[in-house]
Amino acid sequence: MAWSPNLIVYPFLLAAIYYEFFLLVTFLSKPARDSRKRGTPTTYPHVAIIVPCWNEENTIESTTKSLLALKYPSKKLSIVLVNDGSTDNTKKILARFARHPQIKIINKEKNGGKYTALNAGISSSPEAEFIGCLDADSLVAPDALREIVSCFEKPEVMATTAAMSVHKPHTLLQHMQYAEYIFGITTRHILSSVNGIYVTPGPFSIYRSKVFRELGNFRHGYQTEDLEMALRIQYAGYKIENSLRARVYTKAPSTLRPLLKQRVRWTSGFLRNILYDYRGLIANPRYNALGLFILPFALFSMFSGISLFSLSIFEFAKSTIHSVSVAQGVPLTYALSLHSFSWFYLPFTVMFFLGGATLLITLVFIVMGKRLSNTPGNLTVSAIAYSILYGFVAPLWLIRSVADVASGARRSWR
Repeated sequence: MAWSPNLIVYPFLLAAIYYEFFLLVTFLSKPARDSRKRGTPTTYPHVAIIVPCWNEENTIESTTKSLLALKYPSKKLSIVLVNDGSTDNTKKILARFARHPQIKIINKEKNGGKYTALNAGISSSPEAEFIGCLDADSLVAPDALREIVSCFEKPEVMATTAAMSVHKPHTLLQHMQYAEYIFGITTRHILSSVNGIYVTPGPFSIYRSKVFRELGNFRHGYQTEDLEMALRIQYAGYKIENSLRARVYTKAPSTLRPLLKQRVRWTSGFLRNILYDYRGLIANPRYNALGLFILPFALFSMFSGISLFSLSIFEFAKSTIHSVSVAQGVPLTYALSLHSFSWFYLPFTVMFFLGGATLLITLVFIVMGKRLSNTPGNLTVSAIAYSILYGFVAPLWLIRSVADVASGARRSWR
C-alpha cells in the first residue's frame, strides 16, 4: 500500500473529535448540571491564603489588595505573604502591609523554591480549616472565595480549582492564551464532574488543611508542585472540584521565549510526574475516567501534536521542493498562472471537514466557558489568534519537553 499522510492524520483527528464529544456529553450530564446550580455557602470556615513571592515587586501589591477586597468575613480570612529570598524590592513592598490585622509576612533569607514558600505559609497557619494558594502575579475577583468555599460540601472533596483567565491581554500571544485559558475553564468544569482534574493551578486553588496533615506538604514535583499535589490527592482516592464562577486573572507571557519556557516547565513536569512517580494512575480502573481515559488521552494528545506538526513541516517542505523543481526554466508569468485561484481546487476533503469540526467544537467550548464563568473581555481577537497560532506554537514546547524528559535535561524556572 502506498504511503499517505492520511494514515497518520485521520486517526488523530478522529480521536480529537471523540474526546470533544466526550466533553460535550459529560457537560450535559447531571453531575455537571448540578455543579452549575451551586449557590453561596451556608458557613464560612477559616481560610488562609498563601502568596509565595520571589522578585515580584511589580505585581505583589495589586495581588495583595485584590485579596483584601474579597467579600468574605475578615475574621475568617488570613493572608500569608511569603518572601522567598527576593533580591528586588519585594521585601520593602510587603512591609507596607505589616500592620494589617489580616496579613502575616514571612521573610525567608534564601530562595528555596515555590514549594518551600508554600510550606512555610502552611506551617504558620495551624488554625486554618482551608489553605489557599495564589501566585503573586494574579488577581482575584471579590466573590471568588465564596464561590470556591461552596464546593466543599462533600467531605471527600479535598481541593477546588478556580476559573482562571489571562489579565488584560495585549499581544497576539496573550490573546491566544486568553482563549486557551477560557477553554481550560470549560474543560476543568467538565472534568471535575468525573473527578478527572489532575492539576490544581497556582492561581487560587484551595485545599482542605486535612490534605497536608494526611498526605504531607508540597514537594518540588519537578518544578510543578501544584500538579504533583493534585496527582497525590487523586492517588489517595480523594476528589478535586472546580468552581466555575470563582474568577482569577493571571499575567501571561507576552512574547514567545518566556511562553515556551513556562510551558516546557509545565509539560515536562507533567511527563515526569506521570511517567516516574504516578504511573500507577495510568490505565488503572480504580481511578475511573482519570486513569482509563483522561490521562492516557493527555499523553496521546502530546504525541499526536508533535506528529501532526512534524508531518505538516515534512509535507510543506516536499511540496515546496516539488514546486521549485517544476518551476525551473518556466517563465514567471506562466508559473504564476499555474497557481491561479479557483474555488474548485480548495481542499474540501474528509480531512478538511474533520479538522474544521475539531476547531469549531473547540471554539464553541471557548464561548461556553466565557459565558458560564462571566469572565470579562473581548473574545473575537483572542479566538482568531488561537485558531491561527496555537497549532504552530504548542508543538514547539511539546517537542522540547519530550526531548528534555528523554535526555534528562533540567531547565530553570525563569
